[in-house]
Amino acid sequence: QLQLVESGGGLVQPGGSLRLSCAASGFTLARYAIGWFRQAPGKEREGVSCISSSGGMTRYADSVKGRFTISRDNAKNTVYLQMNSLKPEDTGVYYCAAVATIFPLGCRPNVFDYWGQGTQVTVSS
Repeated sequence: QLQLVESGGGLVQPGGSLRLSCAASGFTLARYAIGWFRQAPGKEREGVSCISSSGGMTRYADSVKGRFTISRDNAKNTVYLQMNSLKPEDTGVYYCAAVATIFPLGCRPNVFDYWGQGTQVTVSS
């Protein structure tokens, strides 16, 4: 059974950092592109960052460029999202998702097939 589990969320002050992890089980992560998405209360789910199956290609939302870094360790079946210089507007539930392709045309929720349960990130003083 294909499963994705996010971890690493929490409460952090503005300017702080968090590292999210997305652990996969039941399938070979190296065959899937992975995306990180977030959803704030009352807002639609949005793409934060995506990474190709090999890790050679990445894409970021303009709002996180220069602050967030996506990476993957296929040997560990895990994808990471390093988040630095966090802002209150980064608050939301963060989800990782997988799609069986090298790199999706768009980092959009409707492109991805398999989802984790999400982890809460709250940026507040």
